[in-house]
Amino acid sequence: MYKMVSEFDAIKDPKEVAFYAGLILTSLSICQTFSVMYWGRLSDKIGRRPVLLMGLFGDTVTTLLFGFSKSYRWALVTRCLNGICVGNSPVAKSAVAEMSDDSNRPRMMALLPLIWNFGSVFGAAIGGMLANPVEKYPRFFGDSVIFKEFPYLLPCLVSACVTLTCLFVGFFRFEETLVINNRTVVPASQTQQSGSRNEATPLLRQQEENVVVEQQPEVTLRQLLTPIVIHVLITNSLMSIASAMSDQLLPIFSATEPREGGLGFDTRQVGYTYFVSGFAVLYIQLVAYPRWALKCGSLLCYQSGLKIMTPYFIFMPFLSILARQAENIMLTLSPEKSVLLSLPAIPTPWGSYSVEYMLLWLLLAFLLLVRITGNTLAFTSINLITSNTAPSRNYLGIMNGTQQLVMGITRIVGPLISGSAWSWSLKHGLPYPFNHHFAWLLCAAAMAIASFMSHAIPDSVNKFASGNANPVAANADEREE
Repeated sequence: MYKMVSEFDAIKDPKEVAFYAGLILTSLSICQTFSVMYWGRLSDKIGRRPVLLMGLFGDTVTTLLFGFSKSYRWALVTRCLNGICVGNSPVAKSAVAEMSDDSNRPRMMALLPLIWNFGSVFGAAIGGMLANPVEKYPRFFGDSVIFKEFPYLLPCLVSACVTLTCLFVGFFRFEETLVINNRTVVPASQTQQSGSRNEATPLLRQQEENVVVEQQPEVTLRQLLTPIVIHVLITNSLMSIASAMSDQLLPIFSATEPREGGLGFDTRQVGYTYFVSGFAVLYIQLVAYPRWALKCGSLLCYQSGLKIMTPYFIFMPFLSILARQAENIMLTLSPEKSVLLSLPAIPTPWGSYSVEYMLLWLLLAFLLLVRITGNTLAFTSINLITSNTAPSRNYLGIMNGTQQLVMGITRIVGPLISGSAWSWSLKHGLPYPFNHHFAWLLCAAAMAIASFMSHAIPDSVNKFASGNANPVAANADEREE
């Protein structure tokens, strides 16, 4: 995004690029946030399946349009349209909640942040490596007229193909999870005792009778916002704003010249940084986290994730010291002595790299591993905690929607704050902590406050509260009697 915006004619001052790149990222979050409640209400009326399919179709079209950007205005408009189309993530959470039960809900909910992290990491990596293919891969795309005219179309085309595939799979394979009637209707399989089912039980069963459940008295959003829920949402908002700021900062920090306080990476190297953490996501989310959550509980995992990410923000900008030392000898034809450590460069099959350059990548890989571990612990746990605070399954949708609304607002504010803070620090050239460390320290402060406040959350959030007050299960018990 940083490189793309810097090539628009409307951007005159290189130090303003971070701000305008932040506006494009923020525009998606703004439109997504304002469309969240609309998509949620629409899914309650016409079902989850058509809303999810509409979102996938809109995402495919608007992503392609974004790839044809030749001006800042076009990029901003298409990004806004894309934000409107992808505002249905709470619908996906509701569908998962409706197709799961007490025996498999934690594992099912844990898959949602895995998908998000997987897409964020590998999507950004693919985007960085496929951007401007004519210059990077002249052997394959040197004669391509369209990719020369639109250097950022290829990653958007790959992304559109992925969403188009999901659209076809969803159209032919995804079954509706919401049964629409004048009264609440749920599959009969969900009314059976949780002890008679296990993780091997299919999530959706066909050709089963539906159990009709009388509507329960409406509970307003204000009644749902108990002190515990408010406390959870506050810590969630602080964590999300720090994460949104860092997500904006990382590619900007990676692409900024070392003398300005960055790493001086090109788009391909920026993509590599995401691949470093991409493989860690799979192991931590699929293998490590379920074990940690089962042993320690969601709350402790949440608190641990907040603590882990705080030092990541503090130490990340110090990598620019190594980047400055390695700037002139990143890749040499023959071994040379390093500037900082006075040691010979390390020969590899791809060339000779200075010690500083190798150390830079080792420390970067370690910090990214810390980041992805903290993200996995915190975001997966907060999804479970939010669902656990719902008084019954009838209100999972509104709880997920409220959480998504809070996170959407932070994604609006976060990139604006980090982009503005980064540009301000580069313009004024002040000493530490108001230099290139300033924006990172703001992230650390928000995360530290969230970590401190999380210790006031009671252990009761480790249990699925609506499991004991489920009107569906109660109705089923009455029928059996």
